[in-house]
Amino acid sequence: MSLNQAAFVFPGQGSQYVGMGKDLFETHSIVRATFRVADEILFEVSQLCFDGPEEELNQTNNTQVCIFTLNCAIFFLLVENGFIPQIVAGHSLGEYSALVAAKVISFEEGLKLVRKRAELMDKAAKSSSGRMLAVLGLEAEKVREIVESLKNKGIIEVANYNCPGQTVISGDKEAVDQAKGVFENAGAKKVVELKVSGGFHSPLMAEAEEKFEKFLKRFRFEKAAIPVVSNVTAQATNQPDLLKKALSRQITGSVRWEQSIYEMLKNGAATFIEVGPGKVLSGLIKRTAGNHSVFNVENLDTFNKFLKVFG
Repeated sequence: MSLNQAAFVFPGQGSQYVGMGKDLFETHSIVRATFRVADEILFEVSQLCFDGPEEELNQTNNTQVCIFTLNCAIFFLLVENGFIPQIVAGHSLGEYSALVAAKVISFEEGLKLVRKRAELMDKAAKSSSGRMLAVLGLEAEKVREIVESLKNKGIIEVANYNCPGQTVISGDKEAVDQAKGVFENAGAKKVVELKVSGGFHSPLMAEAEEKFEKFLKRFRFEKAAIPVVSNVTAQATNQPDLLKKALSRQITGSVRWEQSIYEMLKNGAATFIEVGPGKVLSGLIKRTAGNHSVFNVENLDTFNKFLKVFG
């Protein structure tokens, strides 16, 4: 079976777990080399990924760097084995890995950008009472209507359009707490508070976005070697100015993941490979893209299974 019209997708915050990437680090030199670069530029990223402690790994300013490093390490391993994507996207933080995959930025530049993003988001989260809720079993349009009706209660926005029947909202505690009951009364099958440290992808992150946009200006973006689908636009582009502008809006903007999947399909994606820890995106894609093939590569076992199918 050959790998045709492959879309590589990269997970974001929430997919981390202690031990992630350890067996690939022990068996593949390119993975070791990637982690060592991160260790040298920032801190002991490898040790935190492999050994924790979990509490430290789950801190936003650490989590984002750790996931980004593993995403890129696995991507480099796949490329080393001859697997090249035709289009890429990443969920929130994952978009930085997609930009590395498309050669818009280098891995080293990505480390610096992700570290700054994480620090600013962590600071913004600690200075506000932000919450996020996943709303399951309710149409996105209905979720939007309810969010609009509650804006007089405080800051509240749709943060993620993940897949049909799964939408995430974000905002301050008062508005989000009120929204939970309204969603349940409107027929949501389940409303779950996410284990995150703040109200990401909402105006609560405005100061972080403003400061990050200034930091982002220091970096030169190259024309993408393959199309990248940006979260906030759900449009595929190779243009560096459009990719940079979209990235600067991402911290407060909605992650239009469901629409991004449709955009990848429109651009010919036939097989989706989730590159990084967990299977969150695989599940979302299966619920959105129907009968298209979906794989994940996160450890030695899944990598070897992938090789058996496509190697």
